[in-house]
Amino acid sequence: MADAEKPQCKVILANNIAKTLLEEVHTGLQKISHKPKLVGFLSSTDPAARVYAEWTRKTCTENGFDFELREIDREALEDAILDANVSPDVDGILVYYPIFGSGQDQYLQQLVSIDKDVEGLSHQYISNMYHNIRFLDEHQTKKSILPCTPLAVLKILEYLRIYNMILPYGNRLHGRTITVINRSEVVGRPLAALLANDGASVYSVDISDVQLFTRGGGLRKRRHDVHEKPGWTLKDCLPISDVVISGVPGDKYKVPIELLKEGAVCINFSSEKNFAPEVKEKASIYVPSIGKVTIVVLLRNLLVSGVIHGVEVGD
Repeated sequence: MADAEKPQCKVILANNIAKTLLEEVHTGLQKISHKPKLVGFLSSTDPAARVYAEWTRKTCTENGFDFELREIDREALEDAILDANVSPDVDGILVYYPIFGSGQDQYLQQLVSIDKDVEGLSHQYISNMYHNIRFLDEHQTKKSILPCTPLAVLKILEYLRIYNMILPYGNRLHGRTITVINRSEVVGRPLAALLANDGASVYSVDISDVQLFTRGGGLRKRRHDVHEKPGWTLKDCLPISDVVISGVPGDKYKVPIELLKEGAVCINFSSEKNFAPEVKEKASIYVPSIGKVTIVVLLRNLLVSGVIHGVEVGD
């Protein structure tokens, strides 16, 4: 096939996707009587965390939200979070991770009041997510919010029409095979669970092994199961995956393009470029970054959190 006849990879920028979500946010904002205030705590030395903080500030101020960045020594962060939990002028709390890079970070996540947790990292939110429970109450009046970055990836997949909108809600990834390269507790594992809960077969790839997240046979099972795949590597996963989502933090890591399925959809959520430019010769759609979508999801989570009642901002 001549070069002019080859299918062209479509590069989708996060900013374009974020604009569609901002319309939902603006509609929700009109239903409340005050300007919501989000407080971000920056104790991380990771340069990507500061970039994320500046993006958050810009998006908040441009879209009718108050944002305050508090730069706190990590040893003082615990007390600062507890103070913000009880502060009446703080509607949402965001902490820029990693900080200690250990179980201490998980402890800090649980300190944030569930009513002010816009990241969806509180124990109740995480438990509901893994068990595919979508509300906090039996009357289904208060939504259980989802972690920001995994939810941002889901919203991108919806925008790209990877979700089959003909199928009932909750089954719209049925028949899709997806590889997620990252199994962190903040992004990779929750993302694999969410995709599997929506019906996909998800290969979760970590540095040492591969796990298969699947909801089981058919469309009826409610939540996912996890199966070990002994001996499996990317050589087994990538050639059969319709979608490849990578979030490896190292600047040296590249997804092996030669293993990709022809026409795969490729999404990078790392602060580094996990896909070499040659990905556009193999992929049908490439999303090089998702940060701006993640920040809009933060605002969306703020509007549906326990502080601001009665606001409906989509699914």
